[in-house]
Amino acid sequence: MTNLPFTYDIIATEKNARAGVFHTPHGDLLTPVFAPVGTQATVKSITPAQLKETGASLVLSNTYHLYLRPGAELVAEMGGLHEFMQWPNPMLTDSGGFQVFSLSNTRKVDEEGVTFKSHIDGSSHRFTPESSIKVQEQLGADIIMAFDECATPNDLAYNKRAVVRTHNWLKRCVAAKSRSDQALFGIVQGGVFADLRRESAEFVSSMDLPGVAIGGLSVGETKAEMHAMLDVLHPILPTTKPRYLMGVGSPEDLVNGVLRGVDIFDCVLPTRLARHQSAFTPSGRINLMNAGFARDTQPIDSTCNCYACKNFTRAYIRHLVVAKEMLASTLISIHNISFLINLMNNIRAAIKAGNFELFAADFLRSYKTNKKQEPS
Repeated sequence: MTNLPFTYDIIATEKNARAGVFHTPHGDLLTPVFAPVGTQATVKSITPAQLKETGASLVLSNTYHLYLRPGAELVAEMGGLHEFMQWPNPMLTDSGGFQVFSLSNTRKVDEEGVTFKSHIDGSSHRFTPESSIKVQEQLGADIIMAFDECATPNDLAYNKRAVVRTHNWLKRCVAAKSRSDQALFGIVQGGVFADLRRESAEFVSSMDLPGVAIGGLSVGETKAEMHAMLDVLHPILPTTKPRYLMGVGSPEDLVNGVLRGVDIFDCVLPTRLARHQSAFTPSGRINLMNAGFARDTQPIDSTCNCYACKNFTRAYIRHLVVAKEMLASTLISIHNISFLINLMNNIRAAIKAGNFELFAADFLRSYKTNKKQEPS
């Protein structure tokens, strides 16, 4: 199948890490790239103008949530997601597969698709590969995902069945797709099982789609298991297509992902942490509810040039947190997204300069993770 207008140019490499440009109808994506998540056609607590100021170039929205509310037909009537939410740059939608996976108590999977109940009102709905593609075509994002089955990562028998379904559903998604201005990515599944991952990577790669997504990671497995699966996939996935690791966004995971050949990431983490008063810094996360920040005249991060760090102190933002003012979440979200965008820009520059491995080692040595709070 043709990949136009979607092409991927590799600008520089350093071992497995790549810096490139993915061309889309709404602009070029400079990779590696992190996409903030706008589940309901909005990145929580910040405006599109504020989001653009962070340097974000790609936003993800959620097919499952927008299908339920306000409805894909309404979004299409309003001109599609770009017009509806006033975001002029590239957008990506997931297939709804992961959200259906998370509704384990109310879903029923068969060979044709999945029947599930709405988390909003309990009403019954059904997704098939064909209906997922139809909804995503109505939403109108630049990059869309094939409908897949995400399985519990350590269940071998389930993953064997899920890989077969995912591959069969991918063929149906390809057949159902009708818009040439959307790039369909197939999704590699297989849990933490190397043989299944290889099998899935070979099948998805054989479909010659504009890009490849890696699903079923960051869903409960250990970091070491996730890294091992990325190491398995790297030599199999096509070098000329962008690789998207779904749902991953902690700073150390971005660095480790790029080391293993990943180009695109997304995650709710920066805004979710902001709503819990937690901010990224080069040495790790800080909790701005901490009383030690009550008279702290520093910005959240003295190395950051975002709106929050240029204008406000930790003391002021802590005051907003304690007073339960909405502006606290806005300012911390702006900073956290900016931190990840800047990290990706620095990674890209390091790859082009040929010193990314050194950059990665220095970053991972300095950045301290909170093992009790940080999910895999």
